[in-house]
Parts: sequence; C-alpha cells; structure tokens
Amino acid sequence: MLFTEPTFLFLFLPILLGLYFIRGGREHAAYGNWLLLVASVIFYEKGGGAFTWLMLGSIAFNYWMAIAVDRVHGSTGSPQAARAAHRLLAFTITVNLVVLGIFKYANFLADNVNALLRAGHVQPFAAPRVLLPIGISFFTFHAISYVIDVSRRDATAQKSPVHAALYLLLFPQLIAGPIIRYRDIADQLARRVVSLDDFAYGVRRFVIGLAKKVLIANVVASPADKIFALPVAELSTGHAWLGIVCYTLQIYFDFSGYSDMAIGLGRMFGFRFPENFRWPYVATSVTAFWRRWHISLSTWFRDYLYIPLGGNRVSPARRYVNLVTVFFLCGLWHGASWNFVIWGLWHGMFLVIERVVFNRGKRHDRRPPDMSTAAAGAAVPSGPLAWPIWPHLYTLLIVMIGWVFFRADTLAGAIVFLQSLAGLTDAVATPYTVAWYLTPELWLALAAGAIGSAPWVPALAARFERAPGWRVEALNTVALMALFVLSIMNIAASTYNPFIYFRF
Repeated sequence: MLFTEPTFLFLFLPILLGLYFIRGGREHAAYGNWLLLVASVIFYEKGGGAFTWLMLGSIAFNYWMAIAVDRVHGSTGSPQAARAAHRLLAFTITVNLVVLGIFKYANFLADNVNALLRAGHVQPFAAPRVLLPIGISFFTFHAISYVIDVSRRDATAQKSPVHAALYLLLFPQLIAGPIIRYRDIADQLARRVVSLDDFAYGVRRFVIGLAKKVLIANVVASPADKIFALPVAELSTGHAWLGIVCYTLQIYFDFSGYSDMAIGLGRMFGFRFPENFRWPYVATSVTAFWRRWHISLSTWFRDYLYIPLGGNRVSPARRYVNLVTVFFLCGLWHGASWNFVIWGLWHGMFLVIERVVFNRGKRHDRRPPDMSTAAAGAAVPSGPLAWPIWPHLYTLLIVMIGWVFFRADTLAGAIVFLQSLAGLTDAVATPYTVAWYLTPELWLALAAGAIGSAPWVPALAARFERAPGWRVEALNTVALMALFVLSIMNIAASTYNPFIYFRF
C-alpha cells in the first residue's frame, strides 16, 4: 500500500485515525499500540503479501535474541558473560544478514558466478530467481540496530512483544524509513500524548510530503524514465542533461517526500521521528551532502560500522580505507548491482579526496534550519546564495554524476550516458527533441523543484512570522488545502506513483 493511493488516503488512514482517537488512544498507549500493530501488519500485507510471515518471523527472532543478550549481560556482569553476550550478538547479526543476503543478493551472486563460468567456457548453472521482499533492507537494519543497542547497554530489551513488534513494524517508517533507533522512541512506545498542535503539524508535514511526491517527483520522473530508456543512437547531450536534472530532482523529492509523509504520520499518532533530509543540494562538499542526505542511513553506518572500525581514532590511511569500505557497503545496501557499488565507491572516493586534498571535511557546514525550526520562527540565513557558488556547483556535479550510476540499468548504459553528458557522442535526429519533453507542466515542476531544493520557503515563512498570527495561519491553511487538492487531482489523473526507495 502506498501513501499516495486513494485507498490509503480515503479509507485506511481515516478509519485508523478514527479508531485511534475514539477510545482515547492519544493517552492510552496499550490500546493505541495494539491498534497500530494490527494496522501495520495489514499495511505491509497489502504490498508484501506472503513475505509478511518472513517479517513477522524476523521480529520474533530479534525480540527473543535481544532479551537473551540483555539477560546474559546482566546475569553476572563478568567478562565471561560479556563474551557470551557478544557471541549471541554476532549470531543475531549473522542471521539477519544471511536472510537479507539470500533475498537481496542471491540473484546478483548467481548472475556473476554464471558470467565467470561463461568466460571460462563452462556451462552456467540454472538458479531459481528469488523475489525481493518489500522494505527488507529497512526492517533488517532496524532489527540489527535494536539488538546492538541492547548489547551496548544503550537500551534495555523490550519485554513487551507488542512494543517490540510495533517498533519494527510501525507502518509510517516500515517500508522506506527513516531508520529509527529504538532508544529514541522507547519512551514513546510506553506513553505518548498527541496535542492539537502535534496533530496539526503532522497533517501539514504529510500534505507537504504528498505534494513533493505527486506534484514534483512524479512529473519529472516521466521524462527521466523516457530519456534513460532512449536508444544509444538517439541520446544527445541535451537529452542527457535534461534526463539527469529531472532524475536529480525526482529522487530527492520522491524520497524526502516519503520521509515527510512518514514523519507527519508518526506525529499524528504521537511519535517523533528524526529528520531524514536537510536540503542536501545546498551542500558545498560531498562530506556536507552526506550530513544532509538520508541522514538516518548515514548515521546508521557511522554508528554501527564506521566507528566500530576505528572511526577517526585510527591512522589517516586506515581512516580512508574505512570510509571507502563504508560507502562500498552503502552502495551495496541500495541494490544488488555493480552500478550501486560504483555509486558508493564514487562518493567514498570524494570523501577521501576532500579530507586529503581540500581538508573540507573539517569545515563547519552552515546548515539551514529544518522545517520545524523555521516554523518556530528561528533565525534563517538570507537564502541559498549565502553559500559559496563554486563549491556548491562542484558538489552538485559530483552528486549528479553519481546519480547516473544509480539510475542506469547497466554499467554500459551508465558509461554511454556519461559520454553524452560530456558531449562525446553523436546522436541521430529524432522527433522527440529536448523541446518535446519541455512541456509547461515540466517547466513548472522544474521551477518548483529548484526552489524547493533550497531553504527559500522556510526563509520566506520566517519573514511572514512578523505578520499578525491569524493572517499567517490563514495563509498556511489555504496553501495546504491548495496543495492537497492539486495532489489529489494529480493522483486521480495519473497512474504513475511508485516510490523509488521501496525496492531497497
């Protein structure tokens, strides 16, 4: 089930909200948790089908293993108990990664082994194709972080199976994050209160995310898909640049829009999820970009992989190897393809270059405030032009080149696309010129995307805070209603609604 489906918007969500609040769910977490747990299972089953049992099995396994790790740790406190707990933790992580590996990487491994066999003139073997359960990477990483936090004594194992299951199953963040630490919402699972302001903020955040997805991401996705599918002979430099610009906006507004909707939905039910994006396209270095892009994933890799490998405490050479290793695995996490591996290594390489050559990794990254800060009337910068233009353009170029590998179906296709971007190919004439793609709707989406990628709107909103309160609220209400109506009209008229990160 998608957040942008009419079934979700006009049936699932209204009924769930009604049932949640009609029994005082805002103050009584026991009833609310049971209701949300059942709703989350139904939500996943609509998209995951039979894989729902795999997810429930994963939840049960990690629930019991977290309790076992916690019990062994607290039994005597001796070094022997600590070692036993670490063995249990290693076993738990291994099982989670094996399950993830089987479903996500078995086909990739089989294809590469067969390619090697063909190269050696050996008959390849027939391997059954393994289907990918929706959202398996996200709920696996949630489960691993939960058990690790219990092992580190950063959290206590949850004894209530309902609370533990709800943490891993909660439908707003179940399929595509953000990746939430158990310790950050443990207290909210036990007790939470939804104020009118919280609920209003949640609705506002959800509508903004819906508009980002439907009015921008979906519109720019159409030309991006068509251009990346063009025959090599028809791919001109103009086509390539339009395609990658569209995809650059698509992936940001698609994923950040989903995160906004997830955060908004969570707030409606009393949960406070961490921010997942902070205008990554205004970053002035690749290092800063990763402080702003998919924040929950980058911090997960930092806390559970980079720091255990030594972090910044090791020698510079070892640190650089660790960075590349982390981003190699980050690329592989995104998909079972060499293109994703190259994408990860591309970013890892520039993180190392910035530390070695430019030393940019140690510079202070002047972040614009997040949406909640801006809404509270905090001081905001004068606008995106407050950032240096050349480092900004350098970062955008590196990120966009990386997106070519991320989007292209094959490595050969990515290389040809990069050649077209550089003007190194001769394209034949085609009736589908660049101008053919540039419809008024696309121009409007590109303009909205350029504006929405930078903190212009929060800066403008902060200025409006000086106006009388009722005027600001009236303007916000009218704007949100207009965005919601336009989004619904677009959903009704279009059949294109997939979320990019659902396949991860």
